[in-house]
Amino acid sequence: MASNPVFNRFNEDLSKGRVSGTQPQYGQFSSPEQQQQARYGGPGGYPGFQQGYPQQPGQGMPDLEKAYEAPSATATQSGRMTLDDVVTKTLGLFGILLVFGAVGWFVGKENQSAGMALWLGGMIVGLVLGFVISFKRVISVPLILLYAVCEGLFVGAASGFFNRVYPGVVAEAVLATLCVFAGMFAGWKFGIIRVTERSRKIFGLMVMGYFLFALVNVALVWTGVLDNPFGVGGNGPLGIIISVIAVGLASYSLAVDFDSIQRGVEARLPEKYSWLMAHGLLVTVVWLYIELLRLFARIQSR
Repeated sequence: MASNPVFNRFNEDLSKGRVSGTQPQYGQFSSPEQQQQARYGGPGGYPGFQQGYPQQPGQGMPDLEKAYEAPSATATQSGRMTLDDVVTKTLGLFGILLVFGAVGWFVGKENQSAGMALWLGGMIVGLVLGFVISFKRVISVPLILLYAVCEGLFVGAASGFFNRVYPGVVAEAVLATLCVFAGMFAGWKFGIIRVTERSRKIFGLMVMGYFLFALVNVALVWTGVLDNPFGVGGNGPLGIIISVIAVGLASYSLAVDFDSIQRGVEARLPEKYSWLMAHGLLVTVVWLYIELLRLFARIQSR
């Protein structure tokens, strides 16, 4: 849950002009041939000239006049990704997550063993699917939908368990997640929180380090090396500091996601990329919610 490689891969591809359906942006041409082709309209060509035989004077003029008189196609009509596409698909994925989250919650309430199976199974399968979706060159909508299902079962079962052990902690985590989401969006939108290439690199290294730490922490708890369910730091000051750092990373990840979505819209990506953007945003929000859930549980258990 600690890493969101979806936007990392997208931003790398976009900066190098490898995203399908887009033209390289300024500074993205990797060879003189690409620069010449972009400037003159074709390999070895010149501005305003087409390869092949010249047309006779007047030929094709009616079609040209119609093209000039016709209204410009909108992003939706041209099959390009819009902000509305991302919002619609994000809401759809969250709807799926909430429905199956309710399933995980009630199954765990009736049968704790079944709930634990959904918790672990949803977490592991979701993690595997997340990496497959992130590194798969072809965007697979069925895999994205399946990921939302698995994350729903995982989040629902885990939330039910936490709420039984630490009453009220789920409501606190949900409210805090909504507030952080709104606050980070406002901060990014008004330029208070900035996302630069340098901050992306630093953030990526920090997330990678935390992700490796989280894997080691889970392994130590599962193998019985650490008897505290929270792992390193437990519910003491160190554990709370670790959770605060994790919440901070997940919060800034939202700003990175917002910035990446804006870049994608401005680059006029194909409409199918809205699914990938929605998936990436879902990954970050679930990560933020889980970290807040752990933070409030640690505080309540002291």
